[in-house]
Amino acid sequence: MRNRLTLIAANTFREAVRDRVLYNLIAFALLLSGAAVLVGQISIDIEKLVVINLSLTAVSLFGVVIAIFVGIGLVSKEIEKRTLYTVLSRPVRRWEFIVGKFFGLAATLVVNTGCMAVGVFLALLYISHRLQKPDAWVLVALYFIVLQFLIVTALALLFSSFSSPIMSAVFAFALFMIGSFAEDLRGFAAMAKGITHWLASAAAYLIPNLSALNVISSVAHGKPVAASLILYNTVYALCYAAMALSGAVLIFEQRNLK
Repeated sequence: MRNRLTLIAANTFREAVRDRVLYNLIAFALLLSGAAVLVGQISIDIEKLVVINLSLTAVSLFGVVIAIFVGIGLVSKEIEKRTLYTVLSRPVRRWEFIVGKFFGLAATLVVNTGCMAVGVFLALLYISHRLQKPDAWVLVALYFIVLQFLIVTALALLFSSFSSPIMSAVFAFALFMIGSFAEDLRGFAAMAKGITHWLASAAAYLIPNLSALNVISSVAHGKPVAASLILYNTVYALCYAAMALSGAVLIFEQRNLK
């Protein structure tokens, strides 16, 4: 089983790396990091703040684009090319196919984030001429961004397991946008009354709380991230991704592929 998962994940990684869209997005994110340096130079005494904010936001946004557009195609492309039938005709179970695809894309996103992180730290080095101790918190922000990618990837696979690529992209983007304001939605639910309170509360806890994974602003101001938040976000992201992935597996197991 482990060998089959590894092979599927490795093949997914190779296919994603060969996709020119990934290189274009990485190049654009790195260019945006460079643009952050130029913007920082025209901002009085806030160069570092601007560079960190813009660079990490670029890493997050373009990584999410990769997770969604590549994630929704992991299943649909295999079906369109009819290569899925060849894979499943071998001793490969459907859940192994989905889980292997997830790990393959997750590995791709980790590598891409690492490449973009190099651009972020080069921009910081250019601005400050040397890296300082508070700059290490940028790594925590990048780690949270990777956790965000895991959730989005699992959701993209969940939607693609039963919907068309276009609708899957719409659903995934919608949940990403709503999840980015999950804390505000929970605040609204706390103030609401009656059925509005219950509906808002249910929605607030069903959608992914991506706002908790966004510490870009605090890191840009040099504020440390609490160890308890790191632990909470890690457990939360892994559990949410696991539940979304389990949903994708259950739906795909029942799907008629004929």
